[in-house]
Parts: sequence; C-alpha cells; structure tokens
Amino acid sequence: MKNKFLNLFRNWNPETEMAVKVKFIKKGSDAPLTGEQYTARLYDKELFQDDEYLGHAQLNDKGEALIHFSPADIRNYHLGFDELPDLYILLFDGDVVHFQSKVWENVDFEKLALLDINEGEVLNFGTFEVE
Repeated sequence: MKNKFLNLFRNWNPETEMAVKVKFIKKGSDAPLTGEQYTARLYDKELFQDDEYLGHAQLNDKGEALIHFSPADIRNYHLGFDELPDLYILLFDGDVVHFQSKVWENVDFEKLALLDINEGEVLNFGTFEVE
C-alpha cells in the first residue's frame, strides 16, 4: 500500500483533471433518465464571445454523467474578465436540446470540488428533474 501511494505522488501531474457530475431523473418520479440518446454537455458561459464547450458524457444507467475536462480549458485569458468559470449543462436528446441548467456563476473548484484519486477534482452539479 505504501509503495502504491508513493508511486501515485511520483507520477502526480499538477494539471489534475477536473470533472462535473450531474444526475437526471424523470419528472414526477425518482426514476433515472436513461438511454443512449441522452448526452450531457458542459459549457462555460462567456461575456463577449461564444460560450466555450468543455466536454460531454452519455448518461449511465443511474441517469448520471461525469464530464471530464482539463483545468487549462477554463483558464481565463479574457482581459481580466470572468476570473472564474460560469458553468452550465445542456442535456441533449439526440441532436435536440432537451434541458438547460441555470448558469452556476464563478465556480471555484478549489473550494467546492472533492478530490477523487481516480477522477481528479469532481464537482457535483446536483440532480435535475426533466420531462
């Protein structure tokens, strides 16, 4: 166990991967929304340009999506505006937007995320009821 732990730190990459976890349930029940046609996409809302696509994941059999992205994807090079990312989720049913979350402004992964040794920093966006 000690050697495994030491190897982990020797091979540690300071660019820890980040992830947003989201869950969808069917409106009026606790049943998970499932199906290969459903894809959750993560975006960073931008003030003066198109919103930045960060990644996507299909829903699993629990109605969950774990969307991975690199910290470099949310670093701001926008003239000092938007120090922290403003994130939101779009749920697609095929090619059609089925649901859009509210924008979570100024997301600070250092304060809000939990470190998962296998997944990196994981921020739980919560559970959403959808039609």
